[in-house]
Amino acid sequence: MGKNLTKRAEDYSKWYNELVVKADLAENSGVRGCMVIKPYGYAIWEKMQAQLDIMFKETGHENAYFPLFIPKSYLSKEASHVEGFAKECAVVTHYRLKNAEDGSGIIVDPEAKLEEELIIRPTSETIIWDTYRRWIQSYRDLPLLINQWANVVRWEMRTRLFLRTAEFLWQEGHTAHATEKEAIAEAEQMMNVYAEFVENYMAVPVIKGTKTASERFAGALETYCIEALMQDGKALQAGTSHFLGQNFAKAFDVKFATKEGVQEYVWATSWGVSTRLMGALIMTHSDDNGLVLPPKLAPIQVVIVPIYKGEDQLDAISERVAPLVKELRSKGISVKYDDRDTHKPGFKFNEYELKGVPVRLAIGQRDMDNGTFEVARRDTFEKETVKADEVVAKIEFLMKDIQTNIHNKALEHRRTHITEVNSYEEFKEVLESKGGFISAHWDGTSETEELVKEQTKATIRCIPIDAKEEAGVCMVTGKPSSKRVLFAKAY
Repeated sequence: MGKNLTKRAEDYSKWYNELVVKADLAENSGVRGCMVIKPYGYAIWEKMQAQLDIMFKETGHENAYFPLFIPKSYLSKEASHVEGFAKECAVVTHYRLKNAEDGSGIIVDPEAKLEEELIIRPTSETIIWDTYRRWIQSYRDLPLLINQWANVVRWEMRTRLFLRTAEFLWQEGHTAHATEKEAIAEAEQMMNVYAEFVENYMAVPVIKGTKTASERFAGALETYCIEALMQDGKALQAGTSHFLGQNFAKAFDVKFATKEGVQEYVWATSWGVSTRLMGALIMTHSDDNGLVLPPKLAPIQVVIVPIYKGEDQLDAISERVAPLVKELRSKGISVKYDDRDTHKPGFKFNEYELKGVPVRLAIGQRDMDNGTFEVARRDTFEKETVKADEVVAKIEFLMKDIQTNIHNKALEHRRTHITEVNSYEEFKEVLESKGGFISAHWDGTSETEELVKEQTKATIRCIPIDAKEEAGVCMVTGKPSSKRVLFAKAY
């Protein structure tokens, strides 16, 4: 199975697109901008979903499901929200088709026009807040902590598998609180949950921060985010959590009676991560040989490949391997024993390298005689011969070591790609020659932010949570600035 992947250094974008398809993660469909997520890709997403779901429930959230369709009038109730999403909305206007009278095929039945047009959800704040009006009457109903796993549609013009598709899978949390303080604490908590998941499970280092006013979610008073850095020096927003204030409560008239019996509007948050995380996972760790998956999210953590001549040798190897497979599975390690007789071992090695399986075991006649296995790790390509009675302990060690190693490698890449600059000339030079995050002073105005974006295509990715107070001047205007922000070109 020849990989024939374009090298990252030659064309990073082409390498990414080829890898997604060749590693059997996803492919384009018959609908422009919509993808088919294949079983192997979906298995990774399921592992992400399962872990996030545990973390949401541990923080007190419950899952629910809301309609795919949103009445058009709902969207227009929150002004900045509709302005932010209007250009990406897909609209349902009719509910029936019929055969054309001239025999030219199927047409929309003009008599089957909807009384009110429906928007296919780009996000669910409006339909959910209309529901919350019925669910919330008193302080006893708060906080309301709901999450939904769903698909959404945003009519993107330029699409790329996982990173930007017209339809994508995600989760969206929507919470209601009695006080501003509680809602802000919730939004911050969820940013921290996302950061913990992305760092500890995806092995992707992130920077926590807040968005500038112009980069905030439509309808939010504050957007908290986690930003990751890809190997090509571009940033990727890995998750966002929004403090919505009382905007949606006022738009949908969601009030509650306080303990004193006073009617007040509730305070809101929303937060989400999507299948974009798959793109982040691929681009952070993978190499010119294919995927490199963190053991915690790999659908197959260990693959065992027999090397044999004739059925007798295969039977003997299979008998030797069976108890090992059983023991590893009892320890929660997913194993595949690939005894297909339709492909040679070399083909299989290539295939599992391309698919990023963290650990590969090979066993042939010499190993049978010596009571050993050949153990190879995907992240460093190191191989060693391990005694059969030590192989389980070795694999358990590798599960942790590979996870740590690929995180540290990504962390080192980010460390060497955060550059402090003090002038606009230096900023432009670093952006073109090196990329990565550029730490610079900014005067706090959207005019300067827009100017930098127009001239360089770089945006302010975040104002880091841990940014130090530091007297300086804006690199563009020379006006005073109290802290540095992070700029980058982004996906």
